[in-house]
Amino acid sequence: MRSGIVHRLDMNTSGLMLVAKNDKSHNFLAKCLKEHSINRIYYALVEGNLKDDSGVIDAPLGRSEKDRKKRTVTLKNSKNAVTHYRVLERFSKYTLIRLKLETRRTHQIRVHMKYIGHPVVGDDVYGSKTNKFNLNGQLLHSKSLGFVHPTTGEYMEFDSQLPDYFLRVLKIISER
Repeated sequence: MRSGIVHRLDMNTSGLMLVAKNDKSHNFLAKCLKEHSINRIYYALVEGNLKDDSGVIDAPLGRSEKDRKKRTVTLKNSKNAVTHYRVLERFSKYTLIRLKLETRRTHQIRVHMKYIGHPVVGDDVYGSKTNKFNLNGQLLHSKSLGFVHPTTGEYMEFDSQLPDYFLRVLKIISER
């Protein structure tokens, strides 16, 4: 029996997760995830303003040689990683973005955003060490998940509202 979490989240990331109730469902959904047929959308608030309204970050990820707990963009012992982003709103020092993952790598969004110079706000591992908004985690949210139901074959999509602390920060920066 291998029921349980199919799509997990990094610690301190909010939003939707995909959990299977039984072995058959878990195997089906894990295969869909591997084949990239599960639609996963994230929202993030990142530092600075992205130059382009949309883009693709295609940069391989592997373990950091300096810290084995971290990932980094590297060619050494790495795996392909692709993240698509689109700007939703720009603020004076921040940008709210929508992200769609083409691949599934540990810490992918957080590492890719740091790599292009726009770390996720509140990310104390890959982002700024300052905690301007008194956060307990990064402003990264698993907004929606879409997949084919393993039993009925029906396409299902679920959406999750941004948590209060994320909305609080958006309100603060929109008033500046």
